[in-house]
Amino acid sequence: MSETLDQIFVIVKHWLVSHTPAGWQLAVSVAISIVSILVVFPFLFAVTTVLERKGLGRIQNRFGPNRVGPYGVLQPIADGLKAMTKEDIVPRAADRVVHFMAPLALVTPVFLLYAVLPFGRNMVVADFDAGVLFFFAVGAATELSVFMAGWSSRNKYSLLGAMRAIAQMISYEIPLILSAVVVVMIVGSLSTVNIVAAQAGYTGWLPNWFVFTPWGFAGFVVFMIAATAESNRSPFDLPEGESELIAGYYIEYSGFKFALFFLGEYLGLFAISGLGITLFLGGWRAPLPFLQWVPSWCWFFTKLLALIALFIWIRGTLPRLRMDQLMNFAWKLMLPMALLNILNAAVWHFMLPAPAPARWAACSLLIIVPYVWLGRGLMARKNIEKRTYRFAE
Repeated sequence: MSETLDQIFVIVKHWLVSHTPAGWQLAVSVAISIVSILVVFPFLFAVTTVLERKGLGRIQNRFGPNRVGPYGVLQPIADGLKAMTKEDIVPRAADRVVHFMAPLALVTPVFLLYAVLPFGRNMVVADFDAGVLFFFAVGAATELSVFMAGWSSRNKYSLLGAMRAIAQMISYEIPLILSAVVVVMIVGSLSTVNIVAAQAGYTGWLPNWFVFTPWGFAGFVVFMIAATAESNRSPFDLPEGESELIAGYYIEYSGFKFALFFLGEYLGLFAISGLGITLFLGGWRAPLPFLQWVPSWCWFFTKLLALIALFIWIRGTLPRLRMDQLMNFAWKLMLPMALLNILNAAVWHFMLPAPAPARWAACSLLIIVPYVWLGRGLMARKNIEKRTYRFAE
């Protein structure tokens, strides 16, 4: 019974494909996979918008959405109707073709990212030998759409927002990719399916996930910080700094085009969280041996929702950085730590005959000592003093 429930979507897909003519089976199989992604993740986007607004409301001691539907759960429908019926205003001097294509150029590559993510056992659209490489190569196309939106609007604020966004995305894409390189080195494969398979099994009650190793934990932290910046999430939401740039690179967009930018950012957040789950958190594998009866796809989406909750928590907790702090953090801390972690993974691999405590001690020191040294270097000239509060008498 548990095996059937685990493979229910695979069984249904095979049943549908088997009832189509032989010449159409491949096309039907691809169409089912595409439609599934086009339905599931936009629906998750709608749910996340409600959960995030309610979560931020609780963090900030105010009400979230509570008018449309019971407890405000129908708010995404109201938002969607408003976006579709709102007037589409295009600046007179704008490049209309590029202005129209920019949101499409953002959303289309993001949907392609899901093709290589294994959502469960035997649940991957395309098992490429270079799945991780495909993910980063396609994901890099979103930077072009950001520049298209800023340049085509013929607005200085939008252009400055696009330049700021591209500088941020390029700066944090380097440590993001380097943090994934350590997993590729250890597994010896770029296939996301093989990476999940390499994290199978348990050591006692502890799963063999890469996050439970010194190099894996450091790589996961670097990956998640860089993913936050890549997704323009707080505290790295400088491209949308309303106090400086009003709304960033999409200031001249309204109606459904603005909704597509909004959708693309959240879908990118889900996709990069899914890659983090695949690389470091065991993918669809259960966290404890006695929980393996739970369907594998349930574990993937449970981990995804947990990371989304983490992003919401961070957004409601941390203030926005300055641009100089953002760039210094990327080039003076994140990049060196990502490079050192590659060395760390190599040391872990070649110390394999050594006892586990020795490997843990050596690899932990290779991370902790540079982190403290680099952190002290960043804070050396800041002259930070204890804040004092003065009140009128």
